[in-house]
Amino acid sequence: MPDYGLVSIIMPTWGCAAYIAESIASVQAQSYPNWELLIQDDCSTDDTPEVVRPYMEKDPRIKYACNTQNSGAAITRNNALRRAQGRWIAFLDSDDLWLPQKLEHQLRFMTENEYAFSYTAYEEMNDEANPMGVRVSGPAHVTRFGMYSFCWPGCLTVMYNVSVVGLLQIADIRKNNDYAMWLKVIQKADCHLLPEVQARYRRGRVGSVSTHGYATMIGWHYRLWYKAMGLNAIASIFWTGMNLICGVYKKLRYVEHCAITLTINSSGGGKITPSASI
Repeated sequence: MPDYGLVSIIMPTWGCAAYIAESIASVQAQSYPNWELLIQDDCSTDDTPEVVRPYMEKDPRIKYACNTQNSGAAITRNNALRRAQGRWIAFLDSDDLWLPQKLEHQLRFMTENEYAFSYTAYEEMNDEANPMGVRVSGPAHVTRFGMYSFCWPGCLTVMYNVSVVGLLQIADIRKNNDYAMWLKVIQKADCHLLPEVQARYRRGRVGSVSTHGYATMIGWHYRLWYKAMGLNAIASIFWTGMNLICGVYKKLRYVEHCAITLTINSSGGGKITPSASI
């Protein structure tokens, strides 16, 4: 297997002691070995540090740090990004999972095609890590206009090339901070889909975004454009509206309801046919 360079995996965490061991194990199971896992704790009040410690003691690639005070996901990701030493940046939240060949396949896809920014398809699982029979994909090629229209990539699937994007730091917003990152990355490079299921997203955990109503999420989208992106009120309302319209389109076009069991082919991914550019 070629050595594509070091991958820095950004894993913010807060109160995920019940899930983080499984997330760490999914990283350790990667067929591509040249990675560092940067766990950034936002002052968890549960047993997260105790759960992480034995993994860190046995595997020097796993590196834990804790914020000086509870700061939210945006600042937590910023802190982890400043610690990163890799050529590539990837993201995995502390309750989500990767399939074993996620890094290998995505690195090959990006290197062979000279892409600096990519994402993959993923499947949803419930709070107990059981498949929900839902697979989520997206456009094969996302331009700047396309990314402004909607947050197509799932955070747990994104990877970008640091030499093209540089050090990424985002505004301190409590929600939609992953979208704020992609809006910055898209200024430097278009985003491309690897049409394989290579990750599993945990839906329905108490306190997660997927448990909130539409009115709340609309407010978060407006604050993203107005506060994080610095747009005026009219532009913020316009892009919030575009996000809502494209959100409906995504559900109709890119969310596939299928059998509960996920079939993994011999190359390590469930194949999904990519779509046209946006």
